[in-house]
Amino acid sequence: MSTLAKLAMIAITALVADPSVAARDSTSVNSAPVNSAPVNSAPVNSASANSASANSASANSASANSASVNSASASPVLSALPSTHFINVQGLRLFYREAGDPKSPTILLLHGFPTSSHMYRHLIPLLADRYHVVAPDLPGFGFSDAPDRQHYRYTFDNLAKTIDGFTEALGLHHFAIQVFDYGAPVGWRLAAAHPERITAIITQNGNAYDEGLSSGWNPIQKYWREPTPANRAALREFLTPKSVKWQYVQGAPDQALIEPESYTLDSALLARAGNDDIQLDLFLDYAGNVALYPKFQAYFRTQHPPLLAVWGKNDPFFLPPGAEAFKRDNPNAQVRFYDTGHFALETHGREIGAEILSFLGRTLPQP
Repeated sequence: MSTLAKLAMIAITALVADPSVAARDSTSVNSAPVNSAPVNSAPVNSASANSASANSASANSASANSASVNSASASPVLSALPSTHFINVQGLRLFYREAGDPKSPTILLLHGFPTSSHMYRHLIPLLADRYHVVAPDLPGFGFSDAPDRQHYRYTFDNLAKTIDGFTEALGLHHFAIQVFDYGAPVGWRLAAAHPERITAIITQNGNAYDEGLSSGWNPIQKYWREPTPANRAALREFLTPKSVKWQYVQGAPDQALIEPESYTLDSALLARAGNDDIQLDLFLDYAGNVALYPKFQAYFRTQHPPLLAVWGKNDPFFLPPGAEAFKRDNPNAQVRFYDTGHFALETHGREIGAEILSFLGRTLPQP
């Protein structure tokens, strides 16, 4: 592991293990109404706060200033910059990022392998000026709990059930979903189970068609056909820092645009004890997603949800025909390609963000 990855691992361990952080964040999420904003989300440039701090030197004025900030933080309007939280769902402590006004239409962002909600760090502020944005870390990923495999079965059915419980815990009754990679089969399950809740879909290299699978899946498909210890061991290569970085940079027009903290954080989290077997279990279970493609396609065909596919056309895992295929079952689907790879937001975040805002502006009613 590189020195940078080791430092990241130390910071992660401190965050996850610090009971004071857990108590602080769990209390702020679970004891307050869902729509209340944490203190840190009070606008930094609040006129009342600035006026008090600029014009007051006395202790009383400082006290008034503090009260003003606390009053601002009680507002249901969150900052466009994301705040971070933990919430207990079905016995798991889930981490999530949140931004925007809870009174605005909600967008649920679902990440993929091998990353976390961190992949949406630049997109969230772009969307939060107009929308309420929520981005959880799946169990086993990011800063969410990664329980032992004996206590939590790592399947996509279970991930979807947990995220379904997460939306209910936050009181999210109607929302758009943005899905990427693993987030797609989780999102498709939510949509098929609760079509009335889904207001729109954005899929960024989130597949639902056989023709979208590239030859990059061959080693994993071999494991599906023959789940032997040797075939399982061969897939550990996907979990190495070199492979994780390759997934970010392959197909990107300029590797200098890829921020190194992205793949470094992912590798540090994958290096946690036991996480390798969690990921290998999910590699095996992905076969169930492919088996469910006809069910997901039937949802697109019968429900015709507003759908935008924004696709890195050089993705080594999910091919452009997978994006085009959405139009076969949903004639209203819109497809946009970008000259980049799997992690398209890393290089084309502003362009994709603008396309999403345009799409949602035509699709979702404003409050």
